[in-house]
Amino acid sequence: MNAEELLEKYAAGERKFHSVNLSQENLKGADLSEIDLTSANLTGVDLSGANLTKAKLNSTNLTNASLADAKLNSVSASSAIFAWTDLYGADLSRSTLNSANFNHANLEKANLTAVDLSIAKLINANLDTANLSGANLSSADLTAASLAESNLSKANLTKADLREAYLTGSDLTLANLTEATLKSANLQGARLHRVNLNGVDLSGMNLAGVDFTAASFQSTNLTKALLQGANLERANLRRTNLTKANLDGANLKRADLTGAITYGMSFKDADLTGAIMPDGEVYKPIAAEAEIGKQETSLEKVISMTRKVINTDNAPAPVGPYNQAIAASGQFVFIAGQIAIDPRLGDVVYTDDVKKQTEQVLANLEAILTAAGATFQDVVKTTVFLADMNDFAAVNAVYAKYFPEDTAPARACVQVSRLPKDVLVEIDAIAVISG
Repeated sequence: MNAEELLEKYAAGERKFHSVNLSQENLKGADLSEIDLTSANLTGVDLSGANLTKAKLNSTNLTNASLADAKLNSVSASSAIFAWTDLYGADLSRSTLNSANFNHANLEKANLTAVDLSIAKLINANLDTANLSGANLSSADLTAASLAESNLSKANLTKADLREAYLTGSDLTLANLTEATLKSANLQGARLHRVNLNGVDLSGMNLAGVDFTAASFQSTNLTKALLQGANLERANLRRTNLTKANLDGANLKRADLTGAITYGMSFKDADLTGAIMPDGEVYKPIAAEAEIGKQETSLEKVISMTRKVINTDNAPAPVGPYNQAIAASGQFVFIAGQIAIDPRLGDVVYTDDVKKQTEQVLANLEAILTAAGATFQDVVKTTVFLADMNDFAAVNAVYAKYFPEDTAPARACVQVSRLPKDVLVEIDAIAVISG
């Protein structure tokens, strides 16, 4: 059948054209609303600007067809083939397109609001700036699809495959991505307000600066994810795996981290105001401590009261920020070995950075000294335990900022086969304060 015959029969009131062959025909701008083209061959047909409202296209083959700016709203096209088809600006709103094949199709600026695309194939499809609000994309295959600046608000993407999908600037507000696959997807600049990401594997992904306001990550895998500067205000992170995740500078105001796994997580300069921490307690900022070297008690006063540096040429000179011995009198404070556990999280931080671990260890020591009414200047002896003696110089550089060489305490440094929680450094200390 050719285009002329089809249009003639359609004008006469016929609507049913099952399995017809209209390959390569020109039907540009034709009014074919409510036509039934079930299982028809429409490969390469030109239907640009055509009106196919409420048409039946179930199992129809539209490979390489042109449907740019066509009206396809409320169409029934289950299992239809739209591979390599041009649907630029087409209106497919409220259509049934489940199990359809849109691989490599051009759907840029298309209207796909409230469509059923469940189990559909959209591999490498172009959906840039398309409107998919309220669409059902459950179990759809969107591998390597481009969805830049698209509207996916309230879309159902449960178990959808979005591997390597390009979602920059897209709006996923209130979308449901439960158990979706997002490996290597690009979400830069995307809006994910109140999105459901429960159970999703986001491990190792670059999510820096992404807006996740009030999003739900319950039981989500964020291992080694990059979340620097991300907005996670009021986010649900209950039982989320944040092992070695980087949340430096992130906004975690009023976020819920109950039961989250935070081993090795970095959150320097993150805002945790009102956040519920892994232990279920609301975050309380650690009181600001005096700057190193500016404690209330002056160095001279401490030395005269409690300690005296001992140095002799008859023993090896110190090779770092420590002294041969300290003579002290007063009340002794024995501080247990400290490792890089952040008290706000109750877990190890900076698992691969010995310098940052040393900073955390010394911060923990300082907190204990302060609680005992002491300062670093009251410390008379330390022991440094290293998992690897090759880290000695790095640890020493940090240690020296807290203990100036001329007044530093006596010290021992040893390598051990293993430290608690597999940390890289542990330090204990003895301090003496006036009785």
